[in-house]
Amino acid sequence: MEALFPWILLLHIGGAVVAFGPTFTFRLIGTMAATEPMHANFALRVTKAISGRIVIPLAIFQGVTGLALVGIEQINPFEKLWLLVAIVLYAAALTISLGFQTPLLKRMIEMTSTPPPAGATGGPPPEFLATAAKVRGSGLILLLLIVSIIFLMVVKPGS
Repeated sequence: MEALFPWILLLHIGGAVVAFGPTFTFRLIGTMAATEPMHANFALRVTKAISGRIVIPLAIFQGVTGLALVGIEQINPFEKLWLLVAIVLYAAALTISLGFQTPLLKRMIEMTSTPPPAGATGGPPPEFLATAAKVRGSGLILLLLIVSIIFLMVVKPGS
């Protein structure tokens, strides 16, 4: 089983890079969509596609490979505070992503899927702006969680 460790570690680290690297572009995509509202729906659909096809499946894969590494090394997370905190942050990030961010993103796509009524003036409706603010806020929290987890995995404070 020990011989599998480097291969699972490779999958774990590679999965993290591929899964979470794109998330750092979502803020840029959102900012560009805000400056070009006619492309907002496309930007939202691109973000949803990247999240649904790359980020979320590989984020779940991170949990699987992480558990495999813990099992192979026979590490007790309750004896390694950095690992326990990282696991809790990972669970929080998945919960926020799946339970909050994804439904909000779907709602924003719905709100931008039909053109505004003829003669409509002004900016986006208040519901859209409020939803976008929630997505930005939770997105920032997710980025902070990801960076915190990476810090814990690399530095292993207290080990």
